[in-house]
Amino acid sequence: MFNKFIHRPVFAIIISIIIVFIGTLSIKRLPISQFPQIAPTTVNIFIAYPGASADVLVKSTLITLENSLNGTQGVRYMATDATSAGEATLRIIFEPGTDPNEAVIRVKTRVDQVMPLLPELVQREGVVITPIQPSMLMYVNLYSKSKSMDEKFLYNYADVKMIPEISRVKGVARTQILGSRKYAMRVWLNPDRMRAYKISVEEVMQALQEQSIIGRPGRLGQSSGIATQSLEYVLTYKGRYDEPKQYENVIVRANSEGESIRLKDIAKVELGSEFFDIYSNLDGHPSAAIVLKQNYGSNASDVINDVKAKLEEMKASFPPGMDYKISYDVSQFLDASIDQVVHTLRDAFILVALVVFIFLGDWRSTLIPIIAVPVSLIGAFFVIQLFGMSINLVTLFSLVLAIGIVVDNAIVVVEAVHAKFEEFPHITPYHAVKLVLGEIGGAIIAITAVMVSVFIPVSFMSGPVGTFYRQFSVTMSSSIIISAIVALTLTPVLCAILLKNNHGKEKKEIS
Repeated sequence: MFNKFIHRPVFAIIISIIIVFIGTLSIKRLPISQFPQIAPTTVNIFIAYPGASADVLVKSTLITLENSLNGTQGVRYMATDATSAGEATLRIIFEPGTDPNEAVIRVKTRVDQVMPLLPELVQREGVVITPIQPSMLMYVNLYSKSKSMDEKFLYNYADVKMIPEISRVKGVARTQILGSRKYAMRVWLNPDRMRAYKISVEEVMQALQEQSIIGRPGRLGQSSGIATQSLEYVLTYKGRYDEPKQYENVIVRANSEGESIRLKDIAKVELGSEFFDIYSNLDGHPSAAIVLKQNYGSNASDVINDVKAKLEEMKASFPPGMDYKISYDVSQFLDASIDQVVHTLRDAFILVALVVFIFLGDWRSTLIPIIAVPVSLIGAFFVIQLFGMSINLVTLFSLVLAIGIVVDNAIVVVEAVHAKFEEFPHITPYHAVKLVLGEIGGAIIAITAVMVSVFIPVSFMSGPVGTFYRQFSVTMSSSIIISAIVALTLTPVLCAILLKNNHGKEKKEIS
């Protein structure tokens, strides 16, 4: 069967070229990460209930949500966290391998079913559902040495000018600024004055809702269809208040005698920040800390390079005194780790070639395994992509170990051809290869089957540990199988082309 490749050497060479071609394409398309993705899929639900204590949050909101989410398909467990600041977080952990988008849809469906049962303020503030991306890409600090720019200004500048641009970079899953310094109108109520006027917080909130609104007054002079109108007026309203003085003049209470109590009589109004829970500084200067998360299946190095290019582009429009600094960059550790493994891969390949040359004693015989081994290793990347894996330390280390195994098939063929040269001193390389394939073709298949049977059972392990073993097993098995294909197609052709039968011939003496 395998003798047919000797009659068609171009076909045998084309097979190896195709393997190298698709393997090279896979290398360009495969995501690069430091380790395999083993963290389970997690969906985060953020709940805001201003003014509520942790106990109120648990009884009014968290218990309702937990009862609704209990039994969701693929959920392993849930974890909740409530604080006295009126905020709560509910984390839903799914089985490893669950698609994040499907997990979000399942959670949102359950949450929507009980949304009418939650407090009105919780519904208005919003229940934010987001998938958690465990792989952090970068940590960027936007800072300023100018005293005219405080942390509040830097946060809002980053939120308006930078976050939308960075979020559009391909491969960026989430861009978040630690803390919240969004501009907000702060109303600091005075309890003593409120007690004296007998005004409650509910009255203040009701007054704000009634007077600071987005109005739609309508139109005047609209044609009724019976009589024509020469003029038609569209009424406009100044809209929601956006200045402290406007809020200060909000009437909280009024009587028939014309007496009124305004908000400035019982409170202090100022333009401030939404929250004050996190402070960020860089080398003593105020800063806005931006965290970037990687999307599933993206190439970390490419994403980081694109983000850096976008930051440099935006830096040209920064106000004087503003700059940014990358405090954390995962590509530094990733590139350093992969470079070390690539160097190990190179050294292992050189050592294998050296050992083959020492024992075979012929550069032509050494050249054949040197050509065959890269075909097997490069072709393994196509299988890695086929199984949805990535280029990481585990797959690269398995390729390092595979070098010593995949070279054996090529060496077996070369040694068998040399044995035929010894047995038949005048036989041509072409006929020697034909005899060898008829004898050892089945042996190569048997060796490959035995070697693969050692690694394949490991790929059925489950859990985070099983993910590591699965990637190791698939990489080793694929490279071994491809090396068998190369040993039965390309290696015999190379032996027939490159080897010479010098056995039985007298060596020339140098006088």
